[in-house]
Amino acid sequence: MVDRASYVDDYLPDLGAQDADITDHDAYTSGVPHATFSRLRREDPVHWTPESDGSGFWSVLGYHNALAVSRDYQTFTSVHGIRLEEMDAEQAEARRTLMEQDPPEHTRLRRLVNRGFTRRTVETFEDAIRVLAAEVLDEALTRTEFDFVHEVAEQLPMRMLGKLLGTSDDDGRQLVEWGDALLGNTDPEFTDHVVGLADTEAFRLVPFRSPAALEIFRYAQVQAADRRACPRDDIITQLLGPTSDGEPMSDREFNNFFTLLVAAGNDTTRYTMTHGLWTMLNHPQLWNEWKARPELATTAVEEILRTSAVTMHFRRTATRDVELGGKHIKAGDKVVLWFNSANHDDEGFPSPFRFDLERDPNDHMSFGRNGPHLCLGAWLARMELRVLFEELMKRVDRIEQAGPTEHLRSNFIAGIKHLPIRVVS
Repeated sequence: MVDRASYVDDYLPDLGAQDADITDHDAYTSGVPHATFSRLRREDPVHWTPESDGSGFWSVLGYHNALAVSRDYQTFTSVHGIRLEEMDAEQAEARRTLMEQDPPEHTRLRRLVNRGFTRRTVETFEDAIRVLAAEVLDEALTRTEFDFVHEVAEQLPMRMLGKLLGTSDDDGRQLVEWGDALLGNTDPEFTDHVVGLADTEAFRLVPFRSPAALEIFRYAQVQAADRRACPRDDIITQLLGPTSDGEPMSDREFNNFFTLLVAAGNDTTRYTMTHGLWTMLNHPQLWNEWKARPELATTAVEEILRTSAVTMHFRRTATRDVELGGKHIKAGDKVVLWFNSANHDDEGFPSPFRFDLERDPNDHMSFGRNGPHLCLGAWLARMELRVLFEELMKRVDRIEQAGPTEHLRSNFIAGIKHLPIRVVS
């Protein structure tokens, strides 16, 4: 076993600037500026954050306050949007997904597919996920150098999502491209319609202000027509069934739900996998210990999830005047939960900047916590992460980084979009 006393305190090689503008997408192109978030947690844990293109918002940075807000959907609602962007009533309604709803509307739609993502159901997927992981890795490992993101981390979630949706691998590649344009809508690598750098007003009524959403809508309607003519045992067929009030989803609800599945079903898991490997490339002792002790897989996966916090924030809107962390929040104020900050708060996690393969308990907020907005795909993501690293460690003794890391330009998604690696025999 590795001597834990020999670990460096910071699992990250660089915590970034102390004075970063946390609203600026460019502040994240070298990684999350954890030094800034740490300073704000110490100095002003419920922090008023001004915006150059908005009204400003309350940043909730500490673990316990973030937990309290996430549980109280009646005081802190999602219906006005979960991103920093301010939308008028027409935009909010047109772009509404499961994430921009609270009970009972949220429950009505979630119940259509919830049983397909429970822990018990996901456990039945393990053999299929392991077969896919083996195929992906065996194909990638025909080379000694490759981009881990494109050749591995992108492939497994894409292929598994296709199995659940009932779509082909060829279609999956197109869905990934569209999903990248959605969640990467602030990064010029993934879209020509970069929010904040280009005029996206023509797309104000579709998710992420992205023309890719219109392509997904057209694809979704073709799939819907196919399932209505010939139902299958897949998620698309389930989405077309009656909701708890006996009525099916509207076309808009179906399109937006499908778009959410495409965006969230690949990118977030891909970036979490990549963060896990990147951490171990920076600290090879972690790789060596996990490889020597495969029984650490469950706690190791939770630590990858905690430290990556790929979805860095969700916004809520206060429905009434309320006190939080000694601050008076007014009805209508934007309140932003910074999960990446809460997951590194020493009030929630001893030595939060130490990557501990055996951390237990590990009640991180990467999936939200104990409320209606707990991530639908949480158990599937855990399974894919565990199986991928188990299969990778069976095949590889040592991996080195073979080129520079490139990060997503986004204040919303913390993603490593390129990670060149070299397999060392």
